[in-house]
Amino acid sequence: MSTAVRSTLPLVILPAPVPPALVRSRLPHPKIPQTKPERTALLEAIRRELVIRPATPPLRMEELHSRARQALAEVGLPETHLDYAGVLVNNESWRDVLATIPFERRLLLMPKCLRVENRCPAPFDEFGLLCKSCGLCSIQDFQAEAERLGYAVLVAEGSALVMAMIQTGQIDAIVGVSCLPVLEKTHPFVEAAAIPAIAIPLLQDDCIDTNVDVDWVWDYIHLEAADTSRRLDLGGLQDSVKTWFEPAALDDVMGSPEGHAEQVSRQWLGVGGKRWRPFLAAAVHAALCPQATASQAVSLRKIAVAVECFHKASLVHDDIEDGDLERYGEPTLPGAFGVPVALNVGDVLIGEGYRLIADSGLEPAAIAMAVREASQSQRLLCRGQGEELAWSRTPVTLASRQVLEIFRLKTAPAFDVALQLGAVVAGRGDSLADVLRAFSEAVGIAYQIKDDLEDLHDDAGLLPGAQPRPSVVIALAAERARGEDRDLLSRLARGEHVEGMTPERVRKAIGDCKADEKAALLLESYKEQAVRALDGLDDPTLKGLLRRVLGKIFDELRFDGFCREAEQERARQQQPSAPA
Repeated sequence: MSTAVRSTLPLVILPAPVPPALVRSRLPHPKIPQTKPERTALLEAIRRELVIRPATPPLRMEELHSRARQALAEVGLPETHLDYAGVLVNNESWRDVLATIPFERRLLLMPKCLRVENRCPAPFDEFGLLCKSCGLCSIQDFQAEAERLGYAVLVAEGSALVMAMIQTGQIDAIVGVSCLPVLEKTHPFVEAAAIPAIAIPLLQDDCIDTNVDVDWVWDYIHLEAADTSRRLDLGGLQDSVKTWFEPAALDDVMGSPEGHAEQVSRQWLGVGGKRWRPFLAAAVHAALCPQATASQAVSLRKIAVAVECFHKASLVHDDIEDGDLERYGEPTLPGAFGVPVALNVGDVLIGEGYRLIADSGLEPAAIAMAVREASQSQRLLCRGQGEELAWSRTPVTLASRQVLEIFRLKTAPAFDVALQLGAVVAGRGDSLADVLRAFSEAVGIAYQIKDDLEDLHDDAGLLPGAQPRPSVVIALAAERARGEDRDLLSRLARGEHVEGMTPERVRKAIGDCKADEKAALLLESYKEQAVRALDGLDDPTLKGLLRRVLGKIFDELRFDGFCREAEQERARQQQPSAPA
């Protein structure tokens, strides 16, 4: 192992992750869309429809169902989810009204079934659960944040107590969490009373150890009138950003490619990927400059394409360094053209990125700021990749915190440069730099943990390849395992090839020591740290938008197929019914 890795990584002290609630993975009720991306797509379709065709709440059940059916059809979901979609329509119809009501005039109502039934130490009184902040569920996080904002908070069942509070005149609105059967029963009363009420549906209705879409609760809790991000269509913005990388659009921004190297680089720039980084730059700019001028729009597109140039260059170089021959389901550039051509194309893209910044039309001071941010990001990313490459030459077992530090160096800068350059185009580069950097560090680490968790589903990603890389899941497993498993996982953590080792054996060893659950906890803690980094923002719209962006980035994490509870539940649901 290189001296650099030995001397620096053990001394790094990362910001302590926020202690998260225990992650419990259960399948949603069949009447609820089964994946978070499906639920998010449905919510965004409802939001788009309400922008086009506004509704004045309270809405009658017939209109809720009419709008719900339209949204379900738009995203291709069946009508078995009609009740769930109707709740989302109702929520969004009240959204702007709720935003105008002061926090101290709102009630946050949560059910007791969000707790871990057989481990919760909290007692009950006539007002409900008295949370002990033990960290076993999300109740403590919601309650602490809501009370900090000024909410009244109840963890209780039944409507009598809630109606009594409303009748005192102290409560003007409710943000609640409840199951679909309860919401269906209470809707007529809420409609009749015209109470501004938003209810985030529980994902199960069996009244024990239930789950909820945590980021949705967080979003609704923080709604305020000054935060206009709720009117931003992030799905539409992401789709628009993707069109910037079509061939004609790239030629419009960058000019026609000259020579073979530029032609290949342009093709690579237009291929694959989710475009998270240019989307982040565009999202920040949209929050800060909702009424952008034509010249600002041109500058933004050039800066966003520059961000993607830097990212795609790093991918080319990664593929060379890792010996990867496939990406996006297609041959990589070194696989298709060989290392010399691929190396040159990566360098071309870096040059194109800086050219676009220089030609962005920004003021000279803003261009200088953008160049500084881009160069700093590239330098940090290369440092992180350098630590990983040094480790791969003579691997030793790294502690999980050392792996997280590599993640911080090699992944966070790619998010940071996108956010910082979006702020620069909006004229807010200096004032927002520190907060955006803290947010990016937490997001970058969380994103890499997410990748490692997703590798649990991928046989090739689970076992060391020709060019091994540190994995926080394997590092955690090596720290937590005992006996034969500890030796096995320590060898994998060093990047060794173990004769006869199978992915199933590795998964079992990881599962037995619950390293997967620990990694999931780390993921949630760094997502929470990202949210708390935004406390330093004085712009409610940008703060609200980045909270929404965070949920959008991490919607697609799949834990099904590995989580033991989810596997058992799925097996039970797939068993054929016994004959009558």
